[in-house]
Amino acid sequence: MNGKASQAKAAIGDKPVFAYLASLPQPQRGIAERIDRLAADTLPGLERSVKWGMAYYGVGDGWCFSCGAFAGHVKLMFVNGTTLDPMPPVTPVAMGKATRGVELASLDDIDEDLIAVWMRQITAKPGVGKRPAKK
Repeated sequence: MNGKASQAKAAIGDKPVFAYLASLPQPQRGIAERIDRLAADTLPGLERSVKWGMAYYGVGDGWCFSCGAFAGHVKLMFVNGTTLDPMPPVTPVAMGKATRGVELASLDDIDEDLIAVWMRQITAKPGVGKRPAKK
């Protein structure tokens, strides 16, 4: 990895996200897969997408958080993360003033209980972006 998000093409659905996750090197792959599994176990009705070279997740009316691999770590970023309690500590570059997250360098960095709390809190708030209406 060169320090940037992957060049994965934008696409909606589980299959493109699973392909994105499978393309990552270790340890980023294991970290991102654990976050994806935690999201699926925590959030009924979870929807996935690849946007801007990262996995995006949402429930309801928009995308609420993302998980992207970078050199040496994975960033888990919550759109409107400044509304979370407790507020995640990292302000990602170029992700918007209200976005907050965590940088995860190993599986040991994952606090599943806290991340699940953040996932439930953020999906209870209006998301960003609109997904196509289901047919």
